[in-house]
Amino acid sequence: MEGELFETSETLAEFLGSTQLLSESWKLCNLANTTAPHSLVVDQIEEVGYVAFSGVQSVIGDNLVAFEESSSSDGVSCSNGNGPFSSSCNREDGEEPAMVHSGFLNVFLNMYHSPIFRSQMEAMMNRSKAVIITGHSIGGAIASLTALWLLSSLQSFSSPLSILCITFGSPLLGNESLSKAILRERWGGKFCHVVSKDDLVPRLFFAPIASITSQLNYLLQLWQFSMTSPQLGQQLAMQLTEEARIEFYHYILSHVAAAAAAGGEGSMNSSYRPFGSYLLCSEKGAVCVENATAVVQMLHLMFITSSPNSIIDDHLKYGDVVAKISQQFLKSRSFTEGVLPGSSYEVGISLALEASGIVGQDLVAEHARECLKMAKQMGQRPNLNSANLAISLAKVTPYRAEIEWYKSLCDESDDQMGYYDSFKNRAGISKRDHKVNMNRFMLAGFWDKVIYMLETNQLPHDFHFRAKFVNASHFYKLLVEPLDIAEYYKTGMHKIKGHYLMHGRERRYVIFDRWWGNRKEGGEDNRKRSKYAGLTQDSCFWAKVEEAKDCLDKARSERDPSKLAQLWENMNKFEFYSSQLIDKKEVSKDVVAKNSSYSLWVEEWKELKYQLTQISYQFPGNLRGESSSFAFPRK
Repeated sequence: MEGELFETSETLAEFLGSTQLLSESWKLCNLANTTAPHSLVVDQIEEVGYVAFSGVQSVIGDNLVAFEESSSSDGVSCSNGNGPFSSSCNREDGEEPAMVHSGFLNVFLNMYHSPIFRSQMEAMMNRSKAVIITGHSIGGAIASLTALWLLSSLQSFSSPLSILCITFGSPLLGNESLSKAILRERWGGKFCHVVSKDDLVPRLFFAPIASITSQLNYLLQLWQFSMTSPQLGQQLAMQLTEEARIEFYHYILSHVAAAAAAGGEGSMNSSYRPFGSYLLCSEKGAVCVENATAVVQMLHLMFITSSPNSIIDDHLKYGDVVAKISQQFLKSRSFTEGVLPGSSYEVGISLALEASGIVGQDLVAEHARECLKMAKQMGQRPNLNSANLAISLAKVTPYRAEIEWYKSLCDESDDQMGYYDSFKNRAGISKRDHKVNMNRFMLAGFWDKVIYMLETNQLPHDFHFRAKFVNASHFYKLLVEPLDIAEYYKTGMHKIKGHYLMHGRERRYVIFDRWWGNRKEGGEDNRKRSKYAGLTQDSCFWAKVEEAKDCLDKARSERDPSKLAQLWENMNKFEFYSSQLIDKKEVSKDVVAKNSSYSLWVEEWKELKYQLTQISYQFPGNLRGESSSFAFPRK
């Protein structure tokens, strides 16, 4: 394991360096900068579509704004289900919203609401197998937002279209919650940010911008004129004194250093945080890093060795950077230190250190070496964790087997209550019931740990598609969630919090629903069942039974005809739904047990409908709302 490369990020770097994707992307970015200010360039190379956003943009707004609070000029919110990020605004409980730079978001939204832009994108997606979204400078931030929109849109339906976002010298886009949301959606590998060792722009938002607004506006003018009118850009550059460059460099460096010193996840002083893979380039080559903490530290360490005279000019020299990256992967690199390391692990670290351009500077080089080691370890860890979880899954299988045995005993019991009601109505604490309850907690703990590891990027990007864990989580949900529902109603939590489906369902089950829905289907048995399922195929069936029971109970005393009609409609819907499941034999036999909650509800429902028929016959005006003086007799 120690001899492996830098996992996902290194694989991405090798892929980009060995193809024409980087050079084609930069060529179009350069074209967009010079010929399409405030716009974009679209191109098609065989089955790959390219969209390059110009770095020349008019940006209004410089604060962070939440996706769900932002709107375009015509007032269309991004969180109303119709906006570009409607499916990527979700966040964990207690987590602040995913936020992005308001100015960049406004630029994107103006494009998004343009019919021409939408038709261009739709046409390109229809004729492409892969789409490369790219941009230089501010155009890189717009490219990232466009990629997030496309990924969010494609998530709602099954599409083979591949999306990759490549940016050059892009400023940071959003906060830590945005970074976490991208990791949670497993989109980190869809973004590659190419950053020159001396480029100021990718480090800019680590510093408070308010105090340098005038200087920043001057630099934006300089860069944008240099893209569109090189002679005017050169004149502006000549007016920038060496003292001003040095002062600006040290101002940004101090804040990048503070961000790097803050260290771990969520502890950075800056509100902005990187996401995706960073291809960090120097005159010696390039190294690719994806761990956000390592990215920040490397952005700092490489910037320490920068020249104040080059931090502004290098923002416009990504053509040279791309050429050097291609050369790096076309020929083998030699060691400038003159000593060949003794292991393949050290070879990888030393090659990466050399590519970063900070070899030979003792203290900085040592920090960089440790940072790259940490990045490599973080890269290896997901696969190791996945292997360990497979072992842990085997260890918790006996807990599941004991619950299966318990279900079998309940289903065969003389009381004919079945699995759900036996657990819900258990009296006292028998050894068997206690054991089943403990197993329920043990399994919940295991699966909550799996979800935590996945969402904190400790597992491979495709973990939630792996059949072993998708199938195991689905079986767990079908087997154990009925017990959770039984416990919820047994302890009266529905009276305190409300019904289970809206107020009591554990988040892990919602996640497992999504895993199962997104699984790769094939070879499944779709024939009509000839006998009842081993487990009811709707794990929330008993929660719906409990809601139907509550509706029936309320209907007996309800005097408001409109409310009674709504209760009646709800019970009719449940009756239809449940009968469909039973007809298809997609329920376990405990559902139709003689004394199960469902069977008893069916009998009471029949009786209630009969009572309504009699009342309607004797007092027809009641159904027209002419009187509300009657009530059904309560049992």
